[in-house]
Amino acid sequence: MKAAVITGIDQISIETVADPICQDREVIIEVAASGICGTDLHILEGEFAPSLPIIPGHEFSGKIIEVGKKVTEFKVGQLVAADPSLFCGECFYCKRARGNLCLNWNAIGVTKPGGAAQFVAAPVKNLYLLPPEIDVKDAGLIEPLSCAVRGYDVLPRIPGSNYLIYGSGTMGLMMMELARRNGAASVSMVDINKERLETAKKLGITQVATSADEFETEHGWDVVIDCTGNKAAIQDAIKRTMPGGTFLQFGVANLGTRIEIDPFWIYNKEITIAGSMAVLHSFDRAGDLLASGILKPNIMISHRFGLDDFVKAVDMFKNGIGRKMTIEPNKL
Repeated sequence: MKAAVITGIDQISIETVADPICQDREVIIEVAASGICGTDLHILEGEFAPSLPIIPGHEFSGKIIEVGKKVTEFKVGQLVAADPSLFCGECFYCKRARGNLCLNWNAIGVTKPGGAAQFVAAPVKNLYLLPPEIDVKDAGLIEPLSCAVRGYDVLPRIPGSNYLIYGSGTMGLMMMELARRNGAASVSMVDINKERLETAKKLGITQVATSADEFETEHGWDVVIDCTGNKAAIQDAIKRTMPGGTFLQFGVANLGTRIEIDPFWIYNKEITIAGSMAVLHSFDRAGDLLASGILKPNIMISHRFGLDDFVKAVDMFKNGIGRKMTIEPNKL
């Protein structure tokens, strides 16, 4: 089969590789679409993946073309998306129902061959059967949405709260939509990319700016969410949290990134600082939310490419062009 392969730091090639082998409790999926994510950029920089080469693509969906010998729940021809998370189920954290912190954590498209290929293998337990409301080429949105849902699992979700989100890329827009579903009184967004802010405005956000200094607020925000992973943005965002409020580090920063925090301020103002790591029992919920119409896929997905344009798509994403980029590996 044909696949995009990250062969080394900042090195990508389109290659012919062996087809995946279907294990007893797995299926083989003919990939309809696979999204490009900030995690893919981290892998390109030599982070996360324990070794290279690796076929990226952890946001994928498609049609089942083969089922393992012990698979009875699914059949050939069904359309599915797959949670890429591979928890061991046996370690200290898995036994505490915290599989996203698994000591033996793996993920399709991060440590195992992913969806930036014509075919990919996935365990039955990770599959989500697509309802008719979801187009298979849009279903890769379920994975990033499931990360956003996990983020709200750790937030207080108090109706009438005022939210401030840093970053108006796909994740920021998803967090915005979930804030509104959770009873937000207002949602404000900061991004230095004015073009991306236009999308937030189109979707009905309360207010946007290239700096939070442009907003008028007496107390700050109940909930501040970083969706950038950028050091300067995080440093600025955290101080915008109002007394008694919550700051969520949702964006993925580079390993070793450091910011300054005033411990007395955290104590004196009763600030809660939370983190949210990937997916945890949130994939099916995200699929149901997508089916309910919480997102507009034609707005969230700005570009669709064939596999041969994978490098072009990554470069555009890296340069902040558009929103979600998807690859259609079997596109003729």
